[in-house]
Amino acid sequence: MSRIGRKPIVVPKGVTVTVKKDVLEFKGPKGAMKMGVPPNIVFELNGAELVAKNESGDLENSKYHGLARSLMANAVQGVTEGFKRELDIVGVGYRAEVKGKQVVFALGYSHPAVFDIPAGIDVVVDKMTHVTVTGVDRQLVGQVAANIRGLRKPDPYKQKGVRYSGEVLKKKVGKTGA
Repeated sequence: MSRIGRKPIVVPKGVTVTVKKDVLEFKGPKGAMKMGVPPNIVFELNGAELVAKNESGDLENSKYHGLARSLMANAVQGVTEGFKRELDIVGVGYRAEVKGKQVVFALGYSHPAVFDIPAGIDVVVDKMTHVTVTGVDRQLVGQVAANIRGLRKPDPYKQKGVRYSGEVLKKKVGKTGA
């Protein structure tokens, strides 16, 4: 049995959880989400706690027990607090700006890089070099941040590009002209 799967999920006030056979629906102050439930995993709502149980009890399905519990805990956290990833743009002339449902990046290429913002995600650009990605779905927030970082990955030699805030790069020494 999974140790993580056995831990109950505390549902805070202001969050409603609807338990159906294959889907759990979460509604909270930040938004709403639907999460699919893996086969043979059952969720029960006991007061203000959500408990995951392995219905079949065999080891083949127990691998989904902790996964399902973690996904549902992330959904509860997402509808109450939301998730956030911050990126920094480093380089001379590198900048970003939001235009409608798109973010336009100038990253040293001959053309601007245009990134479409998916539904359910908010992107805020501060000082043209700091990008904040927020949303309810943890996986989607992380994927959007990774896609933005992929537009110009940090260069190990000149340290330029798009990086996560707080990311430490190991600087490589370039060739010497000796």
